[in-house]
Amino acid sequence: MRPGARRAPGVATVGAAVFTLIVAGLNLFGARYYLEPRAEQVRDPLHAWLKPSGYLGQSAGIVALAIFLFLWLYPLRKKFRWLAFTGSISKWLDVHAASALGLPLVVAMHAAWRFGGVIGLGFWSMMVVWASGIVGRYLYSRIPRSQAGVELTIEEIGEQRQALLEEIAQRSGLDAAAVEAALDPDPTPTEGLGLWPTFRRMLSDDLRRRSAARTLRREIQRRRPLQRRGDMAALKEVVRLANREMALTQQSRMLGATQNILRFWHVAHRPLAITALVAVLIHVAVVVSVGATWFW
Repeated sequence: MRPGARRAPGVATVGAAVFTLIVAGLNLFGARYYLEPRAEQVRDPLHAWLKPSGYLGQSAGIVALAIFLFLWLYPLRKKFRWLAFTGSISKWLDVHAASALGLPLVVAMHAAWRFGGVIGLGFWSMMVVWASGIVGRYLYSRIPRSQAGVELTIEEIGEQRQALLEEIAQRSGLDAAAVEAALDPDPTPTEGLGLWPTFRRMLSDDLRRRSAARTLRREIQRRRPLQRRGDMAALKEVVRLANREMALTQQSRMLGATQNILRFWHVAHRPLAITALVAVLIHVAVVVSVGATWFW
């Protein structure tokens, strides 16, 4: 794949989005019931379906448990190389992240949007891991990688940046040096940044990238006014390539700091995930042992 080429959404991402929309629809369907006081819920016709041990409520709990257990397949894929036949690590990460997308809504539906007792134990433990996963996915995306998920070297990043700059200059009609100057991000050194300063710098880079892309768009429109319908599509493609080039530049400058935080994140995330797994299994064991199910 050439540098800057658009990556089509995977089947897992599309499927997860559809699943999340369905779960969101079910939660909206039960919103009236979820907002009722507990004393009124027991007299509601939907109670047998939407209570935590109800037909839909407990089914949502089973689905949430299945998703949570499935998420543990990703660390197994990373640990054992002989599982390479199941797909690349980058694809597994996409599936891992997509599978967790609608998890909070599924668990909330199971809990009937009440998070006390053993249900709350499982819900909040899952949510801590879910939030930690979002942070990890953001950090992972800040490290330039090939299509196979292999981390790029500084030399490979430089080659991709140069190819992108040349393509942007060719498509926009601007001089390559002018394009590079317009897109050059904050040159402040990043060595020795701590945890929170690194995160602040990452967020600042994201904002600067958007601002620089808007500036480039205005400059192209000033020099080459849009006259045909295809001009707008070409302009959007140039801006997309510019965003990719700036991202590579920012990520290469932040590479050392990002790798340090990612190592720290790995150390913290796994114990959280194990704790959540234990909490969820305790919740399931208690529910089954007391017979609070419609199928047992």
